[in-house]
Amino acid sequence: MTTTETPMVVADQVCKNFGALNVLTGVTLEVKRGEVACLIGPSGSGKSTFLRCVNHLEKVNAGRLTVDGELIGYRERDGKLYELSPKEAGRQRRDIGMVFQHFNLFPHRTVLENIIEAPVLVKGQSKAQASERALDLLTQVGLRAKADAYPAQLSGGQQQRVAIARALAMEPKLMLFDEPTSALDPELVGDVLEVMRGLASDGMTMLVVTHEMGFAREVADQLVFMDGGVVVEKGDPREILSNPKHERTQSFLSKLL
Repeated sequence: MTTTETPMVVADQVCKNFGALNVLTGVTLEVKRGEVACLIGPSGSGKSTFLRCVNHLEKVNAGRLTVDGELIGYRERDGKLYELSPKEAGRQRRDIGMVFQHFNLFPHRTVLENIIEAPVLVKGQSKAQASERALDLLTQVGLRAKADAYPAQLSGGQQQRVAIARALAMEPKLMLFDEPTSALDPELVGDVLEVMRGLASDGMTMLVVTHEMGFAREVADQLVFMDGGVVVEKGDPREILSNPKHERTQSFLSKLL
């Protein structure tokens, strides 16, 4: 049973390896309902892999992950974990929105068609119902006028805002952002971050892998510095950014700030 007190994400000693390469070596983290947690750290520290484990795009090798009190990717019986079927894992994934570094829009479908596809096919919504919601979401991300455009007719920043609207169309309880602005031209970054700020102020729980320290300082409730597959330091973003305790965090931030 979940309550409003149940954390949205709980990671307990999560490990992930790809063959002999250990990418996550015991990540423990909690994200409360309505909280924004920003994950920062050097390339290869395990941030994106951890995000992909949260919605079971990657299977964990040890430890456990829960979202809204529900064990992700597995069921527990008699103290043992059994992997869910692809269909059951897909059902869990419906409630977790994910926005990638590259927008992954269908090039042969219009903006509106991109957004309504999953609600119609996966949730069984009527096209009319899904389209009405999609237009509301496009208004929210400032792109209602682009409903009939194709992705190739949009800038990178506009495509990323469509990708956010597409994820929101499934009415997720949690949003995952994997470096959503890193593939964008600098002048397009602000529009995407503005949409994310709006989601945060509306109370959406968000896990964000980012290099945008200004966004982390301003919007995040929790800043998580990862290195070598573990959480090295976490806490109040302003405190960590101005006064990091761990020398590895100090070294990383000194190159950025």
